[in-house]
Amino acid sequence: MNLSDLKIDASWTLFLDRDGVINSRIHDGYVTSWEEFRFLPGVTDAMKILSGRFSRIIVVSNQQGIGKGLMTAASVEAIHSRMTAEISRNGGRIDRVYYSPFLENEHSVRRKPNVGMALQARKDLPGIRFKCSLMAGDSISDMIFGKRLGMITVFLSEDLKEIRKGQRFIDISYPGLGALAQALNSIE
Repeated sequence: MNLSDLKIDASWTLFLDRDGVINSRIHDGYVTSWEEFRFLPGVTDAMKILSGRFSRIIVVSNQQGIGKGLMTAASVEAIHSRMTAEISRNGGRIDRVYYSPFLENEHSVRRKPNVGMALQARKDLPGIRFKCSLMAGDSISDMIFGKRLGMITVFLSEDLKEIRKGQRFIDISYPGLGALAQALNSIE
């Protein structure tokens, strides 16, 4: 599948994971404060491009560090507030951020790959049509989440082992958010 085959227009919605897509992931840990948050290279420029292509940009992020007691909901919300302000300051936007504080073993409907965050987004923003949405993430869990809703899935990674492992859930792959934005920008 190619992006150019999709006829993406301004009515489409972009769903994004956060850690590993927008900001650097802390391996075997969690981003618990703004001081630990680092935008990945090119993300603010990518968000400016993506903001011109999609009517809605929604972040959906598992944040089980809250459930583990390593951070609070207030600290995660403060990170999201600063993240969206910085993206806005650079000409981009994020319309909504949803996060799941639940532990993986709780099997919450609000934790990816379950679809609760997307269903809440559609309730809050009724114009969302999942068939006209992209889910961009760096984990197979993100891809399963998107597939369960009928979205086009975009795997953002250069890890060929992971791409092969999750190929039945991945529609398109790019090395990162900047490459996705550039590919969309090249389509008339």
